[in-house]
Amino acid sequence: MTRSRHLHSGPPRGPREAPLGEVPLTVLVGVTGVGKSTALAALQGADPAARVLPDRRQITDDVMILPLAGKPVADRAERFALTARYRQLHPGGMAHAVGTLTADLDHWGEHPIFDGLRGLEEVEYAATTFPAWRFVALNAPDGVRVRRLLGRADAFDQIEGGDSSDLRAELGRLPGVGEVFTPAELDALAALEVEGYSPADVLAKTAIVVTERQHYDPDAASALLRTLPFGRALVLDTVALGPERVAVAIREWA
Repeated sequence: MTRSRHLHSGPPRGPREAPLGEVPLTVLVGVTGVGKSTALAALQGADPAARVLPDRRQITDDVMILPLAGKPVADRAERFALTARYRQLHPGGMAHAVGTLTADLDHWGEHPIFDGLRGLEEVEYAATTFPAWRFVALNAPDGVRVRRLLGRADAFDQIEGGDSSDLRAELGRLPGVGEVFTPAELDALAALEVEGYSPADVLAKTAIVVTERQHYDPDAASALLRTLPFGRALVLDTVALGPERVAVAIREWA
């Protein structure tokens, strides 16, 4: 059960309610720091009547984490572990969770937006299980994502870190970091300290990106979406295009 009285688990309760799996939902696809806020603004600009459903964070809390943990969980690493367990129980993960919900169309409109899905498993499940859904996938290099996380000051971006007195050494000791960043890229991240960023913040944001990569493969998700008809999926590089061109591309597509 979500915290919105206009969205609930289970079958429809009234004539203007519909399962989200049957609604022409526009779904943002992308990991943390790829530029989804810009995409949301563009989608709403293209269709001012479109409403944005409770975001991934809220649905994760209400549908995935609370039933498993029995309490709110703030630490990102612990949240990733719990959502991984949900995916073991329910193939499709977040796509499955959204598909279990029923929406009041008088409140959410005929073409709501959801932010969002991540990784191949979620996207593949959504694309094959819910043919009415459309997808906007956003991509950015992992180093850029770290910089964006440092700039947005979101209190939710929390993860346990280590001693950052030697930032480059601590970055190299993050579990799984070598599968995401090259030594040269880690050198560049360590150099962010010279630009005035807190070593602890750099370490924490890098850990978020690495941990997320261990659970979701954005490249595989985008590759799958590129096999769908253009009218059903749009894949954008938010660094190559920049915010204004991303917005234009989405408005023209929507």
